[in-house]
Amino acid sequence: MKPQPRVVTRTLAIAATAAALLACAAFAPAALAQVRKDTAVLGMILEPAPGLDPTSAPAAAIGEIVHYNILEGLTKINMDGSIKPLLAESWSIDPDGKSYTFKLRRGVKFSDGEAFDASDVKFSFERAKAPTSTNKAKKAVFDNISRIDTPDPLTVIVVLNQPDGNFLFRMGENTAVILDPKSAPTEATKPVGTGPFKLDAWARGASITLSRNDAYRNPAAIKMKKVTFRFINDPAAQVAALLAGDIDGMPRFGAIQSLKQFEGDARFAVVAGGTEGKTIVSINNRKKPFDDVRVRRALAAAIDRKALIDGSQEGYGKPIGSHMVPSDAGYVDLTGVNPYDPEKAKALLKEAGVATPLNVTLTLPPPPYARKGGEIIAADLAKIGVIAKIENVEWAQWLSGAFKGNYDLTVISHVEPLDFDRYADPAYYWGYNSKAFNDLFARYNSTTDAKGRLKLLGDIQRQLANDSVNVYLYQLAQFAVGKKQLKGMWSSSPIFANDLSALAWQ
Repeated sequence: MKPQPRVVTRTLAIAATAAALLACAAFAPAALAQVRKDTAVLGMILEPAPGLDPTSAPAAAIGEIVHYNILEGLTKINMDGSIKPLLAESWSIDPDGKSYTFKLRRGVKFSDGEAFDASDVKFSFERAKAPTSTNKAKKAVFDNISRIDTPDPLTVIVVLNQPDGNFLFRMGENTAVILDPKSAPTEATKPVGTGPFKLDAWARGASITLSRNDAYRNPAAIKMKKVTFRFINDPAAQVAALLAGDIDGMPRFGAIQSLKQFEGDARFAVVAGGTEGKTIVSINNRKKPFDDVRVRRALAAAIDRKALIDGSQEGYGKPIGSHMVPSDAGYVDLTGVNPYDPEKAKALLKEAGVATPLNVTLTLPPPPYARKGGEIIAADLAKIGVIAKIENVEWAQWLSGAFKGNYDLTVISHVEPLDFDRYADPAYYWGYNSKAFNDLFARYNSTTDAKGRLKLLGDIQRQLANDSVNVYLYQLAQFAVGKKQLKGMWSSSPIFANDLSALAWQ
């Protein structure tokens, strides 16, 4: 066939271009509708159980769904760990640190149309404090409440028995969300709250869908009409779901060995953050020879944190030297207190009169950071003459054994925020009993001055590091992996939540 004359070719090209422009103009609204998405599907590792009421069951997965989305508290903990007002728009604290006066936000309604006021706060806290309460924060937070006064519908006065330096933070945890008395009995299956979303559907074993709450005080600020959480436990399945487009993102991506694959894929964004996970070698301070601080310091000096992070966490994780993580307000870098030094470790054991080889048991629960990391830790300990026999246990065994104080050493990540208060309890499983620490902790709780509290936090961390209560290893990392256009996923976890209020397509 002979080629077309140039004039004909050019005429056809012009016609084709015009047709294309007309087509684009005709379908522009549809195209824009596709770009301006208002729904998203996120992956989650675990399904909430047994229900969706975080005030009656301890599972962290409950908060990942409902906290800040359906249910709100007086304060809000931001992704960086800072505290800001939520249902309380302001507060004041008496000089003794025992009385908190909260001024509540006006015009707030529950998703069923019921008005929110001070009586709901009083009901929720008294419910949490009741003898029949199963709230996991009951003893530490709510049993410490002496009384709750409501002088008017927008004022709540909470009086404590003893000062609690972390009270405002605790008011931002999911255990302190505010419920309506009418809907509280069915909160586990039909949660009703003051947040920007409400429960739309729950396909048991598969997914939970939230839809925008039209009764929310500022609905225009919420970009998503619907967000679905799909439950994907297996790391390989998480990778497959992202690559196939079955999910748009995963705030707590579990397949760290696949991160480089997503970092090299232009369709995805990988954001690294941190959790409250203080990964430690917990030491039974009650047992000989671990009751000698020189032995505990020897264990700390024997472990190469960097090699451990490289070998068990693909290089992700920030070394720590005490029981706080870098994202905590008041964190002090104390990794230099007990640095890696095998020769010093040997000398400390000798100074303490410990004959080597010293045979110990290293108890490892199921998570990969413990099982894989435990092998590396045991190899490090062997170099200084501490022979660690590895004992792999399931979670139930760990809880009934090591957590009850029946162990030598164990590897665990403590994910509760600001849980350095456990060191003031000599009955806790590591058996630490220090008057110096207890005095510091009491001063911290009774101090309301912000600068004074930060100084005491530093002193608390230094006391734990110097006493080498445990071997402080690294902050457990978190990775948010998702489509590049999806913005606003939580990539750090000062608490276990997925605040959807900032989620949007760019």
